[in-house]
Amino acid sequence: MADNEKNITTNRKARYEYQIIQSFEAGIVLTGTEVKALRQNKINLVDSYATVDLNEVWLVSANIGIYDHGNINNHEPTRKRKLLLNKSEIRKLRKAVNEKGSTLVPLRFYFKKGKVKVEIAIAQGKKVYDKREDIAKRDEKRSLERQFKL
Repeated sequence: MADNEKNITTNRKARYEYQIIQSFEAGIVLTGTEVKALRQNKINLVDSYATVDLNEVWLVSANIGIYDHGNINNHEPTRKRKLLLNKSEIRKLRKAVNEKGSTLVPLRFYFKKGKVKVEIAIAQGKKVYDKREDIAKRDEKRSLERQFKL
């Protein structure tokens, strides 16, 4: 993470459930109360995903909570939000999503130079044995670190 980035949230479940193939940085179209809610870290990326429709990429079911000090013009928490990418990136995403087993998942939200950015990734679902293998590797690494610590 660069010096000018401030992490808002990370989708930790995505790295466990999916094998990440390639990631992209995207801007996102938000309303004022959504940005203020993000500054309060009121976001949940669990079960959210991105779709490609007619040369546009949309973030679906990302839950940005209601802003505390908002009024009647507050935003809808789970609305579809447009992601801002280059045409060539959108073309790559569309091609990847058309492959069997591939999907687009948001990995993290962060501020970069005052703007909200989303890191989305082309991902493929892991099988149960892949998940078990990852857990075993993580446990082994943890035990080795404990041995060297002593």
